[in-house]
Amino acid sequence: MAGGWSRDGAVHDQIEDSIRDELARIQASRPAGESLSHCIECGEPIPEKRRKLIAGVKFCVDCQQERDGAAAMRGGINRRGSKDSQLK
Repeated sequence: MAGGWSRDGAVHDQIEDSIRDELARIQASRPAGESLSHCIECGEPIPEKRRKLIAGVKFCVDCQQERDGAAAMRGGINRRGSKDSQLK
């Protein structure tokens, strides 16, 4: 089915690109490397179980929960450039 000026399958490609971008962003934000023994935020010891389960952990549970709660909402990327996105 043709979609105006776009080629067949273009919408599917846009969706796949958006998913691929988001997965890359998530992978880049995951901790890596050696886990720390003490939290870099408050200095409290990080439990051994947490250090073994999450490679590269740098925050204690309490500090991580605060950081997760303070995460900013991200706006989605409108790859189609619809009129709605131009009205903002």
